[in-house]
Amino acid sequence: MSSRAEELHDILGKALIDLQGTDCHEVVSRLSRDINAAFAKNSDAKEDLVERLTEIGLALSGETRLERLLEMIVDEARVLTRADAGTLYIVDSDGRKLEFSILQNDKMQVRMGGTSGNEITLPPVPLYTSGNAPNKSNVSSYCALTGETINIADVYEAEGFDFTGPRKYDAATGYRSKSMLVLALKNHEQDIIGVLQLLNALDDDGEIIEFSPDIVDIVGSLASQAAIALTNAQLIQGLKDLLYSVIQSIAAAIDAKSPYTNGHIERVVTITMMIADKVNSIHEGKYADVHFTDDELEELKLAAWMHDVGKISIPEHVVDKSTKLETIFDRSKMVDARFRLISETIKNRQLEETIAALTNGTDPAKLVEIEMRYAVEQEQAEEDRLFINSCNIPKEFMSDERIARVEEIASRTYESNGETFTWLTEDEVKNLCIRKGTLTDKERKVIESHAAITHEMLSRLPFPKRLSRVPEYAAGHHEKLDGSGYPNGVAGENLPLQARIMAVADIFEALTAKDRPYKKPMKLSQAIKILGFMVKDKHIDEDICQLFIDSGLYLDYAKAELDPSQLEDD
Repeated sequence: MSSRAEELHDILGKALIDLQGTDCHEVVSRLSRDINAAFAKNSDAKEDLVERLTEIGLALSGETRLERLLEMIVDEARVLTRADAGTLYIVDSDGRKLEFSILQNDKMQVRMGGTSGNEITLPPVPLYTSGNAPNKSNVSSYCALTGETINIADVYEAEGFDFTGPRKYDAATGYRSKSMLVLALKNHEQDIIGVLQLLNALDDDGEIIEFSPDIVDIVGSLASQAAIALTNAQLIQGLKDLLYSVIQSIAAAIDAKSPYTNGHIERVVTITMMIADKVNSIHEGKYADVHFTDDELEELKLAAWMHDVGKISIPEHVVDKSTKLETIFDRSKMVDARFRLISETIKNRQLEETIAALTNGTDPAKLVEIEMRYAVEQEQAEEDRLFINSCNIPKEFMSDERIARVEEIASRTYESNGETFTWLTEDEVKNLCIRKGTLTDKERKVIESHAAITHEMLSRLPFPKRLSRVPEYAAGHHEKLDGSGYPNGVAGENLPLQARIMAVADIFEALTAKDRPYKKPMKLSQAIKILGFMVKDKHIDEDICQLFIDSGLYLDYAKAELDPSQLEDD
């Protein structure tokens, strides 16, 4: 019997008693007032429920975080029905199982799934048996298969379903499972996407009662709203997952272009988010009032994943240039072969001069002089070959003396097949005379252009408003506080905190990377020193750098990513 029916029953019963020996007109008048009051009271309660349901609907539709939404569905359904416990199942992608999503029980002080941080380890509920027959013995499975709402006064006395599980749970914990309400969650296409199971409705005294039939329709309305909100949240989450999959695929493709930088992007993401999370955890000092929202963290993470997307347009031979003479192919072998050819031409000239001397009857002393002269020339050519090879490898800074020697060697000529050639071409001299590193000024500008290309590419993507600064942050990881960075020379306070964080992350990863072709893995202590020099030169943010070091984040990263030998002091 519904609460309204019970109230009317009590009113009529009292009226019938009063009719015995009392003025009928007075009794009828009082009965009319009582009935009107009862209906007014019920109407107010109903209006309250409708208003509450509207508020819940708005809250559900405004929540895009899937885990929080799932939790809200159970929370609100339990409040409306005064249920002690609730479980939310989600139909898996194959439509074969109900997977536990949320599990709550106030009396047992249990909250699992959602934002609780407690993982649900219970196995999913199969919707079909091993023989592919519908599993209708389980009440939640039956609800998912049929869409019917099941309202059970006492599961111990109910027929048609197997409640062995609840009985075992009760026996093990001392809990008493009794009243149960099970509803299907249907999306806009009337597909069942989940099941809401509520357990043990409580009255004002905390006693377990049956779920009122009056409230079933209300909860059914909630289930409908929840299903729509859940479908929207799943769609949004699916789009996010797709976006991240595409982004990570692009990042992997960029890294795959070079065997030497494979994993660079992912490691920069790791360091960037380590620093951002640390900023959020600080409650004193410069960053005490700085707190990145979930959207801002996502924006930064996306920017970190995409920070090198512009490199997709940079030629591999520039990105991976490990020696100065390397272009589309490694010219060092060609130059070395040329110097060996020059040595052979020297030998040929020696033989020609020796034969001519012997033909003219030259004395032995002349022959010795020829041999000694060409031996010196051969030795000098071999020394020059080895010197040029050493200049090609960027281990040693090219001083003025070394550059002058390269230019002197390049000015020499040799003959081959009647043609005269210089020992080194103009472009070879330009590359060999690079003072530091392997890149010419032109090649460095090509490399640096990746930041501007990154901004251009990302600016064409229709990021939502909450992610609108992804292009700015991604392109800004090479900007410097003194304005000498690129692509825009942003300086000082105009450089966003997010870009400063990424700059430290990118530089630290590059310094400590163990897979670069142009340098040996750097010791951790040396990398920290270089960061210090860059702080003094106003290239990177001092506070971010200090936070990264003082908090021990650099060491946590190093232990996870670097070779043990890099952690040892020099």
